[in-house]
Amino acid sequence: MADVHVLGIRHHGPGSAHSIAEALEIIRPDLVLVEGPPELDEIIGLVSDPEMAPPVAGLIYATDEPRIASFYPMAEFSPEWVAIRWALSNRSLVRAIDLPAAHAFALRMDSEPAASSAAEDDCGPEPGDAGPPAQLQDPYRPDAIGMLASAAGYSDAERWWEDAIEHRHGSPLDRFAAIGEAMSEIRAVDDRPHNHPDVVENTRREAAMRRLIRAAMREGHEGIVVVCGAYHVPALVPAGFPPASVDNKILSGLPKTKAAVTWVPWTSDRLSRESGYGAGIAAPGWYQHLFAHRMAQNPGNDLSSTWLVRVAHALRREDLDASTASVVEASRMAAALASVRGRPSPGLAELDDAIQTVLCDGSPLPLAFVHRELTVGHGMGNVPDTVPTVPLAADLAASQRRLRLKTSAAEDTLVLDLRKPNHLARSVLLHRLGLLGVEWGRPDRAGRTTGTFKEVWALQWKPDLAIAVVEASRYGTTVASAAATRVSEQARDAGSLSELSELLAMCLLADLPDGVGAVVSVLAERTALQHDVPALLETISPLARTCRYGNVRGVDITEVRKILDATVVRVCVGLPTACAGLDDEAAAAMRRAVDTAQDGLTLLPGLPMDDWHQALAAVAGSDRMHGAVAGRATRLLLDAGLVDRDDVAARLSRRLSIASPAPEAAAWLDGLLSGDAMLLIHDRRILQIVDDWVDGVHSDVFDDVLPLLRRTFSSFSRPERREIGEQVSRPDKDVEMEELIDMDLAAAGPAILTMARYIGWEAIA
Repeated sequence: MADVHVLGIRHHGPGSAHSIAEALEIIRPDLVLVEGPPELDEIIGLVSDPEMAPPVAGLIYATDEPRIASFYPMAEFSPEWVAIRWALSNRSLVRAIDLPAAHAFALRMDSEPAASSAAEDDCGPEPGDAGPPAQLQDPYRPDAIGMLASAAGYSDAERWWEDAIEHRHGSPLDRFAAIGEAMSEIRAVDDRPHNHPDVVENTRREAAMRRLIRAAMREGHEGIVVVCGAYHVPALVPAGFPPASVDNKILSGLPKTKAAVTWVPWTSDRLSRESGYGAGIAAPGWYQHLFAHRMAQNPGNDLSSTWLVRVAHALRREDLDASTASVVEASRMAAALASVRGRPSPGLAELDDAIQTVLCDGSPLPLAFVHRELTVGHGMGNVPDTVPTVPLAADLAASQRRLRLKTSAAEDTLVLDLRKPNHLARSVLLHRLGLLGVEWGRPDRAGRTTGTFKEVWALQWKPDLAIAVVEASRYGTTVASAAATRVSEQARDAGSLSELSELLAMCLLADLPDGVGAVVSVLAERTALQHDVPALLETISPLARTCRYGNVRGVDITEVRKILDATVVRVCVGLPTACAGLDDEAAAAMRRAVDTAQDGLTLLPGLPMDDWHQALAAVAGSDRMHGAVAGRATRLLLDAGLVDRDDVAARLSRRLSIASPAPEAAAWLDGLLSGDAMLLIHDRRILQIVDDWVDGVHSDVFDDVLPLLRRTFSSFSRPERREIGEQVSRPDKDVEMEELIDMDLAAAGPAILTMARYIGWEAIA
């Protein structure tokens, strides 16, 4: 009969990993069983590939529903990773034992239709237990490590484990035996009912593990080592196995679905508990340092000193003082703190206190930087090209290599000059991924430039993007074909013209001719049938941006321009009628739509601006129009030079007369002035009319008018408001502005000629 050793570990515990390495060298089994779904057996041999570098994660997903997925992360200091690497290096067999993911996914689909958030939540087991990734949302899972820590008088479970296990010396087999005994006591006091969902699932998983252990024992192996979460140890010791028929009954009739498996890169920050990972640890970077120090077995290197040296180097890179003498002093302080606190050696808590006190002059800010850069870190793993993958992921990887785009766990800024072919190709790839829902990069502000040849992207690769790639693979086998197919689907489902216009703009940025054709077809059909003028107005700006940006990228925009021209004509015809008889809410929506259309119309030459201005004139000149719309139309005509200030002053005086209700007058004033105070600052007559009207508003309606006036004037800058206040407070405010200013045109002549040359008026110059 095979000699079976069940070794209980803490997930991502460097002490457990070191103990596993020691125990395997002592036992030297010919079969190693590691906790994990058996689907991992397909890819477990790739761990020995030279290009495989942790942290990585086994990704298992439902073939028909990729959103139903689980990650199984492993770092270099993960006991499971150490066990697998030892087995492959020593020519021992290695397998995964647990409930197959095919059953777990099917059960989840049946009982939890909302489990589509698996890519975020289903990241791995709980600390001290190898519970399945799906259990993060269950608040009733017993914290075995916390219970032991509490029994030992510790308020912090992490600190107890570090003192009792991570810093403990002696025989590794004795340590694992002690862990097994402790877990037996914990399970003996677990009083949850047998029908509790967590108990039911745990029972299923342990039955599946026992079944696989029995099968391994029947194969005639001389030595078997089982590496599992500490909580499972009492249930997996063969001497305590229930009859096989009991486990078979538990596992019979379970539903099943198809599942696929692969390796994906993982990141240090996603191992952190702060990321929401169920088996997360507080300090991945520190644990990596701790594990490397123990595996090196170099008594000449002190753990605390080497860590403090790394901290000092990091601080110096940020131009912060960190002298050698300070490092020595911090090391002494950490050792003293450990002694006072009764700890066997300085831990991270003592080192952090010493770093903040000595190296950071008591400030928490440099310590936060150390925590981000070192204690957690920005490490990112790598997987070889030989891992199983969907064709879309393979095409994306090939594109990344071709364009020299590297994935990084830290956020990087990528500045692209679209006049360069390689930069343009990078932009196209990022836009295509955005259309597919793979948010690797997000557009950022391009700084002060207003040109269309520059793009700035913030890039950050997150492990769960692997799920998004797998999910997007149903649209196609390449990034381009998949993006075009998804765009066609989105176009059919679009609920508004503005949504279609934005989608069209994104297609042009992503250089998707097939997608452009699909969107243009739907847009042309919807536009022809659309009679809602505000919806048509909101379509103009996205279409205009599309035409302008499409020209920069060399994309054919002929059909788009035809739709834009037809839309502008229809808007100009229907605008006066659509603006009549609006209530306050509808008028506000119409005004926003008019502003949006105006912004779009100014982007491109050759548009029928005369028709647009005639439509605005009809709106501005009618007393039947809501004040917000009529006032805005008047302002747009003034800015275009089609009405003079005398005419505007006359209209303003009429609109603000006693005969007009104060709220309507305030709405007209808001439409005229909103967003730009220059009209008030440079035309004293208009300012005087507004001042007199505000002074004459009856107190009964002033409270109703005040919010609109505050909104109007709050959009002005502080210097503009101050200038308006100073002009109103002058004693000679009734004097015309022209009489206040004595202009010397002869003295101003050189400046006028210079400005004329700047703006291209060579005839004047």
